This record gives sequence, structure tokens and C-alpha cells, in this order.
Amino acid sequence: MGWLWAIIVGFVLGLIAKAVIPGKQHIPLWLSTICGILGAIAGNAVARGFGVDETRGIDWSRHVFQVVAAIVIVFFVDMLYNAMQRRGRQRV
Repeated sequence: MGWLWAIIVGFVLGLIAKAVIPGKQHIPLWLSTICGILGAIAGNAVARGFGVDETRGIDWSRHVFQVVAAIVIVFFVDMLYNAMQRRGRQRV
């Protein structure tokens, strides 16, 4: 059940990150989901470092860290993906 939640949260975080970043992102949906999962993991680690990983009620600060981490990861993965796509087209 933990993996199912990780995929669902990663999917949502990936979509939010793609919506927040200006312009069009060219990464496929499965890759943005993986970036969202990585963003959730990184956001949890940062929240734990700040001591706000578990609070009473909804952990808003942890969720903010997760969204910010997902945005950063999607941004850089999209840049890398676009560079690889352009490099592949130049060889053909």
C-alpha cells in the first residue's frame, strides 16, 4: 500500500510542478511522476532536517518542502530531457 501512495503522491506532485513552471515541459507523464516521487522523498528529508516532518494536524510545511523539491527536480530533469532530445535529433 505504501508504494501505491508513493505513486499517487508523485503523480500529483509532478503535475503541480509542471503547472507551476512557466512554459511547456516536454517530459512524459511517467517521468514527471518519478520526479514527483523523488521530490516527495527529498522534501521529507528537508522537513526532517528542519524538525517539521511531523506536526499535529496537516503537515503543511512538509508538503511545501515536497512541492518545492518536486518543482526543482522537474525543472532540471526537463532541461536534461530536452538536451538529450536535441542531441538525438542532431545525430540522425
